[in-house]
Amino acid sequence: MTLSHTVRPAPARAGRPWPMLAVLLAGQFMGLLDLYIVNVAIPRIGADLGASGAALQLVVGGYIIAYATLLITGARLGALYGRRRMYVIGVAGFTAGSLLCGLAPDAGTLIAFRFVQGAAAAVMVPQIMSVIQTRFTGRARATALSAYTAVLSAGSVAGLALGGVLVGADLAGTGWRPVFLVNVPVGVLLTLVVPRLVPADAPPDAPSDGARGLRRLDLRGLALALPATLLVVLPLVLGREAGWPVWTYASMAAGIVLAAVFVVAQRRTAARGGDPLLNLDVLRAAGMPSGLTTLMALMVAYGGFLFTFALHLQGVLGESPLGAGLTFLPMAAAFGLGSFYWRGLPGRIHHLLPPAGLALSVLGTAALAVSVTGGPVMWAALVLYGAGLGVSTSLLTHALVHVPPARAADASGLLTTTMQFGQLGGVAVFGAVFLALADPPRPEAMGATAWWLALAAAAGAAGAVALARAARPRPA
Repeated sequence: MTLSHTVRPAPARAGRPWPMLAVLLAGQFMGLLDLYIVNVAIPRIGADLGASGAALQLVVGGYIIAYATLLITGARLGALYGRRRMYVIGVAGFTAGSLLCGLAPDAGTLIAFRFVQGAAAAVMVPQIMSVIQTRFTGRARATALSAYTAVLSAGSVAGLALGGVLVGADLAGTGWRPVFLVNVPVGVLLTLVVPRLVPADAPPDAPSDGARGLRRLDLRGLALALPATLLVVLPLVLGREAGWPVWTYASMAAGIVLAAVFVVAQRRTAARGGDPLLNLDVLRAAGMPSGLTTLMALMVAYGGFLFTFALHLQGVLGESPLGAGLTFLPMAAAFGLGSFYWRGLPGRIHHLLPPAGLALSVLGTAALAVSVTGGPVMWAALVLYGAGLGVSTSLLTHALVHVPPARAADASGLLTTTMQFGQLGGVAVFGAVFLALADPPRPEAMGATAWWLALAAAAGAAGAVALARAARPRPA
């Protein structure tokens, strides 16, 4: 099934561009917040709902699964049916999902509505950058993109801190529920004001299969990608508690086969002149394979760190939710500063930043492995790790250097999807490692897990060096 009409952006309209930017960035912030805020609440959710370790992994991972697999489809829905329309639909769905998560009576219901949240975020978030690109020009666009970057940098800091504050406050005895319910008033307000502040797209072009720039929905690719992801991830999450029965291995094998079928189908769709979910032809561009390898390693370690360290702080060290949130702050602040300010460094060394960032990340996690009970070394390790992560975000720019402009959207989609699946893999794999070592709870579990996290980050070092070579400035 394909959809063969596109929505043209209406001409830019003078009026209130900055209130429009504010409501767009509020949606971005809300979607980003839910990637981080839940980590601090995980131990309290487990205690309140009697959730197993595997269920807690799915509370985090369910959102990422839906978000990662539907993100590109969400972007194309905006191009086909109108970015403002899909943004409002995404905000409304995200708000409803947040409300239902906050009211969930058991772990299974919470997991189901986390999938709803992730799917809605995948519809909402892609429209934000698209609207900025079509509604802002010149210096206004540069300012808008700087504000967008600042929101991305601040999201992790705010999410981890706000999660600790809300859970620790235990508002009216609601415990962890406000980490979801906090989205509801914001979402309702956005749903009401977006139609007033964001101009509608122009009417769609007449249907034409040969329309230049046409981007159709790849529903066949989506039908392969989602089950392939679930077949691999669910056994990784559930296998430890089930004792690794035969079905877990059979499921993972089936998922890998289905993933291979997905790759073949994507290449055939591209060869026919169609619009695959992930256009793998961009891998021919110098820097893209090494960039993806580095990004995957970095995000696997990052996703695993967030999940396991939150459990360690509260379940092993006995920190309060607020204390755990504050413990994350040095890392999150260093991450935000590094990701925002790396462009201010001399341009001649920019290509060296990805390997430098990976090295800092490895050193940070290695230092954490020997200081998991607290103290100055642990705080220094968190700052080092966060700075490494922040500087490493430069790899997104370097991976795109040699991608033809006509393929930039495909390459960006592949990088974004890799980022989300990397985090998901980290939660699944390192969550299982930590939960196995922490039964019964003991500090050594985080120490051993941190060494594995350091190894995962180190695995991306070779890719980072190759990326540095590909992105190295050429003599004039």
